[in-house]
Amino acid sequence: MTTKIIHVDLDCYYAAVEARDNPSLRGIPLAIGGSQYGRGVLSTCNYEARKFGIRSAMPTGQALKLCPNLTVVPGDMEKYKSVSKQIQAIFLRYTDVIEPLSLDEAYLDVTGSPYFNGSATLIAQDIRKTIETELQLTASAGVAPIKFVAKIASDINKPNGICVIPPDQIESFVEELSLGKIPGVGKVTLEKLNKLGLYKGRDVKAYEQSLLLKQFGKFGQSLWEKCHGIDNREIETSRVRKSVGVEKTFNTDIFTQQECHSAIERLYPSLLSRLEKASPEKKIIKQGMKLKFDDFKQTTVEHKKNTLDKVFFNELLEEALKRQKGRGIRLIGLSVGLDTEQKNKEQMSFDW
Repeated sequence: MTTKIIHVDLDCYYAAVEARDNPSLRGIPLAIGGSQYGRGVLSTCNYEARKFGIRSAMPTGQALKLCPNLTVVPGDMEKYKSVSKQIQAIFLRYTDVIEPLSLDEAYLDVTGSPYFNGSATLIAQDIRKTIETELQLTASAGVAPIKFVAKIASDINKPNGICVIPPDQIESFVEELSLGKIPGVGKVTLEKLNKLGLYKGRDVKAYEQSLLLKQFGKFGQSLWEKCHGIDNREIETSRVRKSVGVEKTFNTDIFTQQECHSAIERLYPSLLSRLEKASPEKKIIKQGMKLKFDDFKQTTVEHKKNTLDKVFFNELLEEALKRQKGRGIRLIGLSVGLDTEQKNKEQMSFDW
């Protein structure tokens, strides 16, 4: 039986919830994020704001320069989690094989579903209709027999659209696909691929597999498979948590090692609390330190460590500071890597 996967993605989720609950926010450039005076960044924005070049993860101050009329609200995560549970309840009416990716995004496996004579397209349409009717929110969907194509397809007709890629169109769809649209192909990787003359799926498909593996290793194998229309990943209804971390963005840059030590002291209790809540029985296998500099470039240092040690973060800091080169530090992050070989899996932790 051909696998039938639906990728559902709510449109501008946080902003859409705020506009739904406050009519004065509808139809205007709207973003969710921190204050421009506190080094805030945007978590998301609506399509009216995107017309000005505004995007998620953009500093609030920069966004306001692009669009002085932009309305920025702080957001309400508890509300977004609550609405997310309502979305999940709707998904469960159609299937219990669900892989949530975030509060507003999930894969659904509807293979063998008794609804709509098993039509994944009609199921996806009905899910979108139900979300809009009951929650007054719009969602886009991608339907395909493999995961990564379903995810890409859900973005093609956004907002409030659907795109279906049936099995007999997978090959042609992937061949014409720009490599930058494939999940995992970031800006740096795309530049490397382009330098090799690889721009679309058909280029990778025609490229020597051994050379791709030599250039990109494990990722090269994954890319080769995707460009041949291969994605054997199943829907994961649970996952292994790989890491736990905390971070702090400063209102003003810091520069000295002592300032960084003070930040570690303040962050460490939060890391302990989050680790205890998220993975109380997991074994620690490494610790990591992240610094983001005033030019928005960041560096990460990680080393193996079997027990959590606050002093070890200071040692990681010394190594990271060697890359500072006089730049101000706008963010510090602490993290621990967890043993993923343990058999017990944790449920997806999106408060669904």
